[in-house]
Amino acid sequence: MIADTILIDLPTENQLLNFSERLALAMTPPKVLTFSGEIGAGKTTLIRALLRRIGINDKIKSPTFSLVESYQLTAAITIHHFDLYRIHDISELDDLGFRDYFTENAICLIEWPERGLEYINYVDLAVSLLIKGQGRTLQIVAQSDIGMATLKLIGGV
Repeated sequence: MIADTILIDLPTENQLLNFSERLALAMTPPKVLTFSGEIGAGKTTLIRALLRRIGINDKIKSPTFSLVESYQLTAAITIHHFDLYRIHDISELDDLGFRDYFTENAICLIEWPERGLEYINYVDLAVSLLIKGQGRTLQIVAQSDIGMATLKLIGGV
């Protein structure tokens, strides 16, 4: 199993937002990223910044209540932003058609993946945000060959 890890200290929110630019350079489908961390750690902030850097100009809504928000990057590429925080019963993911979103032309960004682990077949990068004083520490773990290539692109390994 592939598992290379990088740690990145981001003492300010600006540095967190700037990191999204590095990550955006590596966003090509198919790709699955998970985002873990306590409430307020910056998962949604990082994903919103990433979506902006990728080129999403539409209003970016948090999928906290809808569970998923999808964005058409190009005619061929769709980005799906999931927030599984409000999942109380794993069968809710069936109702959502969760597995149908993971296609060759999709980039899937999943907050609170631990609420749906049984339904997430693979992950390329697992991103954990840890609160460190006023800043954050990012732990990024590559869990696939695609994830490893992504770490190289963002300057991690």
